[in-house]
Amino acid sequence: MALNAPIGLSGEDRQKCSFTMPAKATNLNKHGAAIQLNRELLVGSIVVVRNKSGTQVSARVVAQLAALQGVPTYAIEFAEQDDKVKAFWGITFPSVESRGVTAQAAEQYGIMRRRQGIASVQD
Repeated sequence: MALNAPIGLSGEDRQKCSFTMPAKATNLNKHGAAIQLNRELLVGSIVVVRNKSGTQVSARVVAQLAALQGVPTYAIEFAEQDDKVKAFWGITFPSVESRGVTAQAAEQYGIMRRRQGIASVQD
């Protein structure tokens, strides 16, 4: 399940015109997101991203992705990795170590449930 959020975005577009406008952030992660907006951006440019609580962070446009429903989509990464960025989406992302444990626990739970289902059928 992909995480999405409405954002505000400010910066300069491909024609060097300043803009401030709403956008949609998709595929949220602790390093950035994909953003959809009706504006052509330049890969490598810096934009300011504003969340629903008004927190602003700088981000770099790292790639242009395929347009979704005709709307240009770009990958951004946060320019800094400080506490403000860590809390930017209002989500606590699991550490790499805990994801491994969580995946292992989920897999073991699935195996246990399948075994219980087989045992129930045999009873």
